Formats: sequence, C-alpha cells, structure tokens
Amino acid sequence: MGIVVSVLFFLLACVFEVGGGYLVWIWLKGGKPLWVGLIGGIFLVIYGLVATLQTQSFGRVFAGYGGFFIVFSLLWAYAFDGFRPDRYDVIGSVVILLGVGIMLYMPRNHLSF
Repeated sequence: MGIVVSVLFFLLACVFEVGGGYLVWIWLKGGKPLWVGLIGGIFLVIYGLVATLQTQSFGRVFAGYGGFFIVFSLLWAYAFDGFRPDRYDVIGSVVILLGVGIMLYMPRNHLSF
C-alpha cells in the first residue's frame, strides 16, 4: 500500500473515531438527544472497520494511528469546540507526526537491534 493511500485511511479513521467520540461526548455532556450518541456509536464501529484497511501489523497501525489521533483531535477541537492550540501543541504535533512517519513508512531491513 502506498503512503498516500495509507495516510488517507488514517484520516478517514480519524473522522469516524474523533467524530464518533465527539458525538457521544456532546450527547452525554452537552445534553444532546440520544440519537446523537447512537450515531456517535455507529461512527466508532465504522472507525474500527476502516482501521483494518491498513496493510501493516495491528501494533504498528494502532500505534501510528495514535499519533494521527492526537493531531486530528486538536484540529477537531479547534474547528468545532472553540479550542485554540498554542505553540507547544503545534510543536508536539509536528514531533508526533515525524515519529509516526518514521515508525510506519521507513524502509525495513528486518534486522533486529
């Protein structure tokens, strides 16, 4: 699988995971109707399905996804919840994405440490 396709799958998974979590959050904490929470739950199940479209191992995919999740969560909160990231949020996001890139997309020679 190419890097672009892999990143697109990660971003799609982020939409469903962060979006689903946000819908459950605003249902329980924001007094939204039950159907909002139910849609959030459905989104969370779809997220789990989308994540399986990656071709790498479970551990690497979910560890890498964690990095995408962190950055996407900050962007989601900025867009929908009035959160304003500071420079440390931005610096941390860049460091996280560099780490994810190294973990997921660097060539492997299959030699152990």
